[in-house]
Amino acid sequence: MLSKAERIKRTKAPEPPAEWGDRVPPGQVLTDRFPILHEGEVPRYDMKQWNLRVFGEVEEERTFTYDDLLALPRTRIDCDIHCVTRWSKLDTSWEGVRFRDLFRLLKVKPDAKYVMVHADPDYETNVPLEDLMGDHVLLAFNYNDAPLTDKHGWPLRLLVPHLYFWKSAKWLRGFEFMKEDRPGYWEQRGFHIYGDPFKEMRFSGEDLNIPEDEWHHKDYD
Repeated sequence: MLSKAERIKRTKAPEPPAEWGDRVPPGQVLTDRFPILHEGEVPRYDMKQWNLRVFGEVEEERTFTYDDLLALPRTRIDCDIHCVTRWSKLDTSWEGVRFRDLFRLLKVKPDAKYVMVHADPDYETNVPLEDLMGDHVLLAFNYNDAPLTDKHGWPLRLLVPHLYFWKSAKWLRGFEFMKEDRPGYWEQRGFHIYGDPFKEMRFSGEDLNIPEDEWHHKDYD
């Protein structure tokens, strides 16, 4: 059976219409709906037990309850999102806590340059710390003025809209600060270590322009 990365490589990329301008990366198709893609079962939570853990290259490990996060300053952003499986969705609206606002509460060691994002179920993805400090990077709990649905990551998901959407981990549970980079779940399975959609950084080891369209057969919200 072909791996997900191998299936993506074998499909045909579309030519983007000129009217999209520079908002849509090469090889992407616009959708008005919100495809639902993830590995494993959708988690169910007892929010009395839920927490977000911060560990690794920090002076002090921390855990935050959901109420702790809701008490932080909230930010609303509008942004475009792009999935490695070819779909892009424009003008999405999110509300949450900026990563950098959480970061100010942490005692992160100065030699920490990377973050492993931990999420349920047993998922992780790596992101350079610098990439998490931007205006549009959120710990998101609302989408389009409503709480996230279970299938889109409730109670909390990461939003890193300038990278392919597998980096915006659903069901966020922790940040591990690291001195050195290491690959996460999909990065170990042939996906690019960084994932810039405008440079088509879909896969590791090859310069490919051929994404996947299997999202057409997935569920939508």
